[in-house]
Amino acid sequence: MAQQEVNRLQSGIPSPAVLASLEATLAPLRAELAKTQRLVQEQLERSAELKQQQQLLRSIPGVGSWTAARVLAEIDEIRRAVDARQLAAYAGLTPHERTSGSSVHRPPRLAKTGNSRLRRALYLPAIVAMRHNPAVRALAERLRARGKRPMVIVGAAMRTLLHLIYGVLKSGKPFDPARAMAA
Repeated sequence: MAQQEVNRLQSGIPSPAVLASLEATLAPLRAELAKTQRLVQEQLERSAELKQQQQLLRSIPGVGSWTAARVLAEIDEIRRAVDARQLAAYAGLTPHERTSGSSVHRPPRLAKTGNSRLRRALYLPAIVAMRHNPAVRALAERLRARGKRPMVIVGAAMRTLLHLIYGVLKSGKPFDPARAMAA
């Protein structure tokens, strides 16, 4: 709701009365969002296991504390029962072929049949990781060189980032760029 109000503010509405109303609506929403984020962080601080997992995830370039909290919340129940590929499928980050015999040959797209909240939590961190994470940056450069479209590259970066998250949580060791580049 806060983002909707920010979008309305940025839409170029000239009326000072409407702008004041939007600001008045936005203030409690921002306060509630800050309160919720504080409660989530307090919950993570109370659990030694979650706190340690958050620190492990923060060792991955592109993953911050809020992203780590969101990812941990979304994958907690299934993480122990699946492997990295199944986790990517759960998130809807697997390619979906669209063919039908010999008549329909469309480019593959992300399946998007999985957890949309997890995909949303990984989008901006994947953009950051394409600049600052050596493993994700190398992947993005390879895909660019092959002429892939920008959103295909972002989807692949999100999937790779999720694989790195899985590996760090599974191993219990901080992110190691040398190991990630070898994989």
